[in-house]
Amino acid sequence: MGIKKILVANRGEIAIRIMKGAKELGIKTVAIYSTADKEALHIRFADESVLVGEAPSIKSYLNMDKIISIALKLKVDAIHPGYGFLAENPIFAQKCETRGITFIGPNSTALALVGDKIEARETVKKVGVPLIPGVSGGEGEEFVTIAKKIGYPIMIKASMGGGGKGMHIVGNESELLQTIEKSKREAYSSFGDATIYLEKYIKNARHVEFQVLADKHGNVVHLFERECSIQRRHQKIIEETPSLALDEELRERMGEAAKKVIKACKYTNAGTVEFLLDEEKNFYFLEVNARIQVEHPITEMTTGVDIVKEQILIAEGEKLSFRQEEITQKGHAIEARIYAEDAENNFLPSPGEIYYLHEPHFPGLRVDSGIYSGSKVPPHYDPILAKLIAWGENRESARKRLIVGLKDYVILGIKTPIKYLIDILEHPEFREGKTYTNFLEKNMKNWSPKEEIEVALIGAIVGEKKKEKEKKIIKKEEITSSPWNELGKWELGGR
Repeated sequence: MGIKKILVANRGEIAIRIMKGAKELGIKTVAIYSTADKEALHIRFADESVLVGEAPSIKSYLNMDKIISIALKLKVDAIHPGYGFLAENPIFAQKCETRGITFIGPNSTALALVGDKIEARETVKKVGVPLIPGVSGGEGEEFVTIAKKIGYPIMIKASMGGGGKGMHIVGNESELLQTIEKSKREAYSSFGDATIYLEKYIKNARHVEFQVLADKHGNVVHLFERECSIQRRHQKIIEETPSLALDEELRERMGEAAKKVIKACKYTNAGTVEFLLDEEKNFYFLEVNARIQVEHPITEMTTGVDIVKEQILIAEGEKLSFRQEEITQKGHAIEARIYAEDAENNFLPSPGEIYYLHEPHFPGLRVDSGIYSGSKVPPHYDPILAKLIAWGENRESARKRLIVGLKDYVILGIKTPIKYLIDILEHPEFREGKTYTNFLEKNMKNWSPKEEIEVALIGAIVGEKKKEKEKKIIKKEEITSSPWNELGKWELGGR
């Protein structure tokens, strides 16, 4: 019978991206929104929209029971969680399953397995995929013993973590015990689980992930790799495909390892298997990200596969329509994430009103955006606004095209790191492909913008916005009753 209506349990650019994919398949969409998002762009893309709750995430986009209730009331067939919020929550997936709603993602059992990084490591270990030396769980003294054995520096991570929460690099034993306690507190605060683990920190590593698709009939393919080594506070900000670090032999070995991980975890739908690659080209399993990724567009632009549509078809029970040998890559693609952050002030969030927006549009560019001129950026959620993706016949043409696109991207009223992104892309080491996970720490530590922002332009636009607001503040008694006020604009032969 198929899915007829999808509720998108998310907001911003990813909600819009999912709705576009659903509409191409002839599926109706439902948007949910918080009180802070009542004028958000994703509402306009949906066939129906429902207020889910107050601004705090826990009362809105994380309110599982309210979301399920809305889905049942509107006779929704499926829920797509996007990324973040409830995307990797096995409890939410199980609630959907119990109420007969299709969860567009892996089932709750697979989500629970890959979401527990310690359990996932043990599963992967059994099928022979290389792991970074380390220890799962344990107490402080055990960590001290293991750290001595494998050698510093080491990395501490939250078992249920993501987005860099609870993650710390430790350089010596004197730092270790206090960092363990700090990581536990952060892990519990962010994920409700204080379990942490320790592993060897790989110097000059590259972060390479493989996009996978797995249907419910046992078919698994990968859509090649993405390199995500340009990270700030363990959060990716620039991604590209293919990776310059991989030759065809290594690409094939890593791709097969990724598929082996997915099969071992009995995983279905879209996801990524993440690896670290050391300087000797040894790769190690990191984790499975059980959702659509922020950086999925670069894979779509080089393979021609619509990952969101494939997610929906897999959820409907369809078999994958292609085999591994039928998937090819063409050209090179690079993505830059645009956040509401002040790059000149330690990347503090920059909520507020967008007074003016100009997005670049020319061949080889794609903009995935959740904003418009006049939209409000609330302080309550992840500050990602949009993504700019550039494709080229080769890496250099994609890089140059992305720089031109970023220079043509104008967002006024709030701060964004667009100038910072341009400077990364123009850096000689980035041009040469020397993209390691410590790239920003090494090359951008004392960054400051080369050019001053056009203060006069911003001032003029802000001034115009204030005038517009003042014009709207008119007392009711000052408005006279006349045909012009009652009927509005008209013209002869027109309306």
